[in-house]
Amino acid sequence: MEILVAGGDGFIGHPLCAELADRGHDVTAMSRSAPEESLPRGVSHATGDVTDYDSIESAVDGHDTVVNLVALSPLFSPSGGEEQHFAVHLEGTKNLVAAAEEAGADRFLQQSALGADPDGPTHYIRSKGQAEEVVRASDLDWTITRPSVVFGDGGEFVKFTKLLAPPYVTPLPGGGKTRFQPIYVGDLVPMLADAVLEDEHVGHAYDIGGPEVLTMAEVARLGHRADGRGVNVLPIPMSLSKIGLSALDYVPGFPFGSDQFRSLRMDNTVDDNDVSAFGVEESELRTLSAYLDLD
Repeated sequence: MEILVAGGDGFIGHPLCAELADRGHDVTAMSRSAPEESLPRGVSHATGDVTDYDSIESAVDGHDTVVNLVALSPLFSPSGGEEQHFAVHLEGTKNLVAAAEEAGADRFLQQSALGADPDGPTHYIRSKGQAEEVVRASDLDWTITRPSVVFGDGGEFVKFTKLLAPPYVTPLPGGGKTRFQPIYVGDLVPMLADAVLEDEHVGHAYDIGGPEVLTMAEVARLGHRADGRGVNVLPIPMSLSKIGLSALDYVPGFPFGSDQFRSLRMDNTVDDNDVSAFGVEESELRTLSAYLDLD
């Protein structure tokens, strides 16, 4: 296949490009600017911004498969405000789908998010859900993946948790009871490659989680324990947390606010783990504590 990976120089995109190239395919990583680190051997680079159709049209041309990994973080307020989620996730997906159709591409993999919902409670979740609708309505052979939070070298989940929950005495909204099902990037990437390459995955959407469910407080304890520090969680009522974080919407440069508070009220776990669709058992997946060398 001739595969274009939009966001191919990122945390998930970089190893996915390597995986696809190792499987014998011609891979191009597209990003807004030159990648900060060298791309894997055999992977070429194209410049393009999914929010600007004219900048991606020529990059997509000549590819029969397109992967859309471009995303803003749900953990931090984006520069330019929360509406940027719609500019990147929704309008960016519209542009990439249109370019793929114009180029005569056959396959399209959309990396969405667990809980994506066109009418969801946050800008991130709504924009992801509405982007899924665009992909489903296209003429492409589509597959949608919805992973829980992803961890690994270069990932932001553990860093974010330690930022929100500093060591020793740690005030956390609701006592840090929000639940996650984190998956290791090294386990996720082969599944994404299968989703791109195997016909049996066309027309399916997959909810993907890791081998265990952890609360935010548990993630914070593991992260700080790996650094040799302890955590004593001090529960903060959600009502007070809402007031405090909502006020931070108006503090320039502060990384999260009311939208991020709403996300902390939503568990990020799967009802049925679709890793089995890729011939994988949950028990085979890497745990966060194993990744942190705590087992």
